[in-house]
Amino acid sequence: MGASQRKGVVGTYQKIRKWRNSALCLAIAVFACVGLAPSAHTATLEHIRERGVIRIAVANEIPYGYMDLRGRPRGVGPEVAIHIVKQLGIPKIEWISTTFSALIPGLRARRFDMVAAEMAILPQRCGHVLFSQPNSSYGEGLLVAKGNPSNINSFEHFAESADKVAIMAGADQLEILQSLGVPHEQMVTISSNSDAISTVATGRAAAYAATSATIHQLAAKDNRVEAAADFADPVIDGEPVRSWGAFTFNSDSFELVNAVDEELRRFKNTDTWRQIMSRYEFSDLDADESFKRTREQLCSASD
Repeated sequence: MGASQRKGVVGTYQKIRKWRNSALCLAIAVFACVGLAPSAHTATLEHIRERGVIRIAVANEIPYGYMDLRGRPRGVGPEVAIHIVKQLGIPKIEWISTTFSALIPGLRARRFDMVAAEMAILPQRCGHVLFSQPNSSYGEGLLVAKGNPSNINSFEHFAESADKVAIMAGADQLEILQSLGVPHEQMVTISSNSDAISTVATGRAAAYAATSATIHQLAAKDNRVEAAADFADPVIDGEPVRSWGAFTFNSDSFELVNAVDEELRRFKNTDTWRQIMSRYEFSDLDADESFKRTREQLCSASD
């Protein structure tokens, strides 16, 4: 989610990239170093174990990370995080629900220790937070009104028509649509996925742009909407757009990230991990693709 600077199969976006500042370069270089001492305010793995609880945020975005009607954590991110936290010897998780656009500010303000929202690893984000290695990979999709009255099956449609498209605040679909030349006035920004169905069903927007798994989850909830059939992934610089999602941490949480990486590496080689992916409608291709890019490649936008 968020993709203005991808390269290769993640999308290059070189034509719209305007910066790669020193903070990004420093973040990548520092993360690669070993043995760096955390700051006095860092919640290290040892401190979290002593505290007995790790605070994990979700953005209530199905199927990535959300709380169900009983207040239980659900989604690919939380289910994998629960396994990892147990293996790390942390007895309790405090779940925090917020908006997607508040995740990075919340980490930097230390309101939580970790994000389990399958946030896409992007160069501009790597300058502000740390990511684990990828846990997932996913493509794009469109939610349309039942019967698809405007015959929409691609993001490019909005660059060639006057139809409006809804996007979630803070998500990468903004950069994707911008790179395709969709005018800003044709974009309708909503605060969360929960607003998508009514936005499309009432005609406020002709479609809602999000990842494929999200679209199929939303389409199953209301018979007024459906996933656009024969959808064609957006193509930028000759490559289809794909995202790689990961756990997210504050920029000085090196020890915690390293520990999560090790447990994630083990867990992704189990049938249980693949079953979690499948349960939330990630395809076998999505699961396989999650192994094909590393954090370092995605942060530097290089193959």
